[in-house]
Amino acid sequence: MNLATTFLLLSVAGFCSTKTNVLTGIDVLQQEGFAPLKGKRIGVITNHTGIDRDGKSTVQVLFSAPGVKLSTILTPEHGFSGAVPHGEKIESSSDPATGLPVYSLYGKTKRPTSEMLAQLDALVFDIQDIGTRFYTYLTTMAYALEEAAKSGIEFIVLDRPVPITGSILEGPALDPSIQHFTAHYQVPIRHGMTPAEIATFYNETKGLKAKLSVIRMRGWKRELWFDETGLPWNPTSPNIRTLEAALLYPGVGCFESTNFSVGRGTPTPFSWVGAPWLKAKKVTQRLNSLRLPGVKFSRQKQTPNDDIYKGKTCDGIRIEVTDRNAVRPFDIFVHIACLLREYHPKEFEPRWEEVRRMVGNDEFKNLYLEGKTAQEILSQVQKSVDSFSALRPKYLLY
Repeated sequence: MNLATTFLLLSVAGFCSTKTNVLTGIDVLQQEGFAPLKGKRIGVITNHTGIDRDGKSTVQVLFSAPGVKLSTILTPEHGFSGAVPHGEKIESSSDPATGLPVYSLYGKTKRPTSEMLAQLDALVFDIQDIGTRFYTYLTTMAYALEEAAKSGIEFIVLDRPVPITGSILEGPALDPSIQHFTAHYQVPIRHGMTPAEIATFYNETKGLKAKLSVIRMRGWKRELWFDETGLPWNPTSPNIRTLEAALLYPGVGCFESTNFSVGRGTPTPFSWVGAPWLKAKKVTQRLNSLRLPGVKFSRQKQTPNDDIYKGKTCDGIRIEVTDRNAVRPFDIFVHIACLLREYHPKEFEPRWEEVRRMVGNDEFKNLYLEGKTAQEILSQVQKSVDSFSALRPKYLLY
């Protein structure tokens, strides 16, 4: 059994809980006899994460639904199978199971074109997101919602849980001056909102006036983790294989705008960071002395087989979550970045324009270069989070 298969099996085994009987949008739609889609010609934006409680794909469910005409499939980054590496462009194709065209929204275009939307009455969105602003699935949703509004067709979101709970917010809200595929919504990095909530927020705050409909979940509560929903888990992308990786991604993912490895090409992406030049023993000792809640650190060398330090032995830091309700991944990012500033001022290289997009503002760069402490930086960040927290309840559905 190879390493990738081992991690997939571990993930699936660990994520199939029956503590709560949550129904996602596709499950509710089936219970309602597909009434909202009857008589409509539809396209579906989905990938391998679009499955019902029994593991049947949303495409198959809709394709066989009575009175529903599924004619088009559209897919985001990582493709229909979810196996394409991050950032790799994807060609349009066809689905061998149904014969339907599969249009890529991560290739020649990131937006549905008039050809893709031709003769459709509605677009349906069903993808499992992970609750992090710079994860691209919900940007694809935003672009599609905009095009649906322009075309006057209905946009229907089949809602899904926030795997890392919908009760915790972290990281700065995105500055309105920043617009990018990985920096689209003016929300915190860890926003705690479901796809339908984000769609509602975006439609209203941007004045799109889209014909937006939502099929809400049943049984989901904001404090639930994915492994408490009883739903089957599919790793959402090649390097988000486990719930721990999804949890740490809002913080560790920020290092992708630097020359510090986030563990792509290792068995533990986003649960390990490192570099050939890292003094991991000193940094790890300092991190543990901080007693950050819900997490502990250990030194671990790895040799990535992909990405920034492919084939190079890296000294690194393994991040182990000990209390997932207490851990704050963005705090981890800031503390590690500040220690790298201290121990590796010449080796550590933030790419500041990319940092700006990931973190969401220029304030982090300014405070960091001024030599402010991690705690001073996080204190400033909290002001932005508090401001969004006051706005958010208006758009929450659960």
